[in-house]
Amino acid sequence: MLVTHKLTKKYQNFTAVDGVDLNIREGAIFGFLGHNGAGKTTTLSMLTTLLKPTSGSAEIDGIDVVKEFLKVRGMIGYLPENVRLYGDLTVWENLVFFGKLSGLRHPGDSIKEILKTLTFTEWTNAKVKTLSKGMRQRVGIAQAILHHPKVLFLDEPTSGLDPQGTLDIRNILLKVNADWGTTVFMNTHLLSEVTKICTDVGIISHGKLLIAEPLNQLEQRYSDCKSLEEIYFQIAGGNEV
Repeated sequence: MLVTHKLTKKYQNFTAVDGVDLNIREGAIFGFLGHNGAGKTTTLSMLTTLLKPTSGSAEIDGIDVVKEFLKVRGMIGYLPENVRLYGDLTVWENLVFFGKLSGLRHPGDSIKEILKTLTFTEWTNAKVKTLSKGMRQRVGIAQAILHHPKVLFLDEPTSGLDPQGTLDIRNILLKVNADWGTTVFMNTHLLSEVTKICTDVGIISHGKLLIAEPLNQLEQRYSDCKSLEEIYFQIAGGNEV
């Protein structure tokens, strides 16, 4: 579903992402791990067509993200770390706006379905500025999945949420993955979340991909480690936080 070949992004003499090769199977929940500045968000920005690679390539379901970026945008959903919503508009009004941006001519039916899926129908007419951060994250996920994307990209989706909000987002992602078969690509530094939701994991450090494989396979290979945290530090090095 998602393949990269030597994906690279340079800024003058600084290499933010250095020759990343990924092959993520359809239906996976992929956790992309790395310290701050490791290259996670830059990689995600290239995969979501927001940033053009310096070299290398990436494909979503066989479609090149640079050559056919408009087609790719119709196939994916994206939730940035700080989702930008219109506070003075209601949940419904926000979703109508984003639904039309996603190419839905009549987004109403899809909005009703998604709000029901997210158990959020009672907030349909609430202004977004009155919602908690966890609730705004739900609206953010709703806008990202209105068009039933093949791949859902999320950048630190549970950052700053309380335990209940984190649990809610986790359950939503598991449901979307199970019910629709949506492939999920999630940037995160929360190792505890990875163990609860992800089927596959990748670790990036200083722009270089160190490992990418199914989580159970990784745990078997590092069976001497007591936790994913120990595995992470053994692979990435103890100085990465």
